[in-house]
Amino acid sequence: MRMGTKKRTFLGGVTTFALILALTLLSACGANDSNETAGSADKSAEAPASGNAELDKKIRIGYQKYASINILKVRGGLEEKLAEIGYKVEWTEFPGGPQLLEAVNVGSIDFGNVGEAPPIFAQAAGTPLVYLGHSPASPKAEAILVPENSPIKTGADLKGKKVALNKGSNVHYLLVKYLEREGLKYSDIEVVFLPPADARAAFESGSVDAWVIWEPFYSAAQLATKARVLSDGEGLVSNYEFYLSTRKFYENDKAALDVLLEQLQQSDAWAKDNQSELADLLAPALGLDVPSLEQALSHRSFGVEPITDDIAEAQQKIADVFYDLKLIPDKIDIREAIVE
Repeated sequence: MRMGTKKRTFLGGVTTFALILALTLLSACGANDSNETAGSADKSAEAPASGNAELDKKIRIGYQKYASINILKVRGGLEEKLAEIGYKVEWTEFPGGPQLLEAVNVGSIDFGNVGEAPPIFAQAAGTPLVYLGHSPASPKAEAILVPENSPIKTGADLKGKKVALNKGSNVHYLLVKYLEREGLKYSDIEVVFLPPADARAAFESGSVDAWVIWEPFYSAAQLATKARVLSDGEGLVSNYEFYLSTRKFYENDKAALDVLLEQLQQSDAWAKDNQSELADLLAPALGLDVPSLEQALSHRSFGVEPITDDIAEAQQKIADVFYDLKLIPDKIDIREAIVE
């Protein structure tokens, strides 16, 4: 898809770090359950020949529950469009952006979508990324939850408490900004790194005092447990969803990426105007109830937009904050990775 003369892309830093550093930076603590493995390939979703003599190329797409790529997958049609130019599709589900970018780093995924923070950690680890576009801001689509009867009423009450989140995910930045607003330091709380399924179990058992989480896990947990929202991202973060590819795939297979981005735009345009129907469509695919999905969808924005100077500046701000907190080992310059 062509996004106009103002379109910019990001390329990941060219420096190569040891693989163990990348895995250490990006991996989330705790084991994932059987429904949220670190990457579950769905090879049955590979496109049929659709009249082509042979599909000799492949695009390996990583996706997460509920995000735009998942919506496109559930609606269907991408396989047929890509088959027209000789590509088949392989889908792999991940519990979060950091886990997806681990797969990008080791070369097993060509394209995926993540929140704001994971690309920062990935670039710091030397993962070769290309930023292709982003969604509009969705600050209400992530939140800090506390149990219904928790004594925690304000940010000050979090001091000394255990807060669960998926390491390196978009909600990592939400927590940082919330603590800053409430006059707390990052070191004032105990951060517990857990992927969504493990974090919910810890939250419900009382092993942690609060949980920073994104949709649809946010709405599913809130409605099921009557959890209270201590804060969402409104006024704190933008919460963009980024579409990324490996540098190699971008350089060699741009035609496939153009088709994919165009299909994402069309799918999101439909989703924006058909949220009730979309919730019914997603429910069996995600194993979530319709009311949770309807609430989750009402919290997000839809569309594919180009990378602009403002987006670059926003990413640089996040990178600088994470470096100052020693969450990434080296200071990175986002603009060194931007190409026309």
